Amino acid sequence: MFGFEDATCDPSDTLCKTVLDWTDNQRLANASDILIGKPLMILWLLLLMMMVRWVLHRLVDRLVLRAEDGVLPDRVSRFGLRGKAAQQASAQDLAASTRRVQRAKTMGDLLKSVITGLLIAVFGTMILSEVGVNIAPIIASAGIIGIALGFGAQSLVKDFLSGVFMIFEDQYGVGDVVDVGEATGVVEAVSLRVTRLRDLSGTVWYVPNGEILRVGNMSQNWSRAVVDVGVAYDEDLARVTRVLKDIAHDLWEDEDFHGVIIEEPEVTGVEVLGPESVTLRVLLKTAPMEQWAVARELRQRIKARFDHEGIEIPLPQRVIWHREEHAEREAEERDGTDH
Repeated sequence: MFGFEDATCDPSDTLCKTVLDWTDNQRLANASDILIGKPLMILWLLLLMMMVRWVLHRLVDRLVLRAEDGVLPDRVSRFGLRGKAAQQASAQDLAASTRRVQRAKTMGDLLKSVITGLLIAVFGTMILSEVGVNIAPIIASAGIIGIALGFGAQSLVKDFLSGVFMIFEDQYGVGDVVDVGEATGVVEAVSLRVTRLRDLSGTVWYVPNGEILRVGNMSQNWSRAVVDVGVAYDEDLARVTRVLKDIAHDLWEDEDFHGVIIEEPEVTGVEVLGPESVTLRVLLKTAPMEQWAVARELRQRIKARFDHEGIEIPLPQRVIWHREEHAEREAEERDGTDH
């Protein structure tokens, strides 16, 4: 009445064959297999699943710890920072570290959930097979679903994987100014599938993560204001360089910019010998996203100081030849030579 048929033992059922050899009773052998063998096998599969899950979760934890440390050095150098500047730099480091830790833990939890789901699906199928369920339709259905996903959701899978690595590597986050090729702007939202940007004109761009081939982050760790200044060829370049250094140093010493400019500015010298002017370059290392405001302030001070010093910022110049006047002049010269 317990359903222990007199069917022979399966060659793979070691316990059934052993009990049959000991007792020479087929029903008892079948009963031992159903009541002892299969529960033990199910218990073994469950233990094996927990072991594999534990190992994989530990690997994810190690990956999360590496992601929390980040792939870049400290956000700003402490050398040369003073008072309020050092405090602001520390606050920026803390905010960036907090964001990186939160993102890494979020991705770690997501990966752990995915791993657990896959293990349950695999070992659940194996357990169903042990209890006598025909798993061939399940495997066939899984294969069909996999093929359908492979052909129909390639871009979705690509976007998802790109988003995972992008978040783990902390390539950019909300509030960063980035250049992703077709669009440049402030990051407003980041998900596993798409990144949302808003450009300078206010246009919102939705960029699939899988379509991002390279990212230029203009606000990560620190920024740099690059200001090129053109002067006339007849100016004393040594004097112009001294004036530019004085202007940049005054900006560096300004109390309003102590938390913005994080290193002593540098005048690199002559960068370009153009057709109309000589171009000199000034570099200022700034806090993230402050390079544009610093560059505007520096240009304004350069214009005012150059006006005071009498240094000429040349305008475009062209030499125009009037053919008729040139021909008349040549004729007059020839007449004068004949006489």
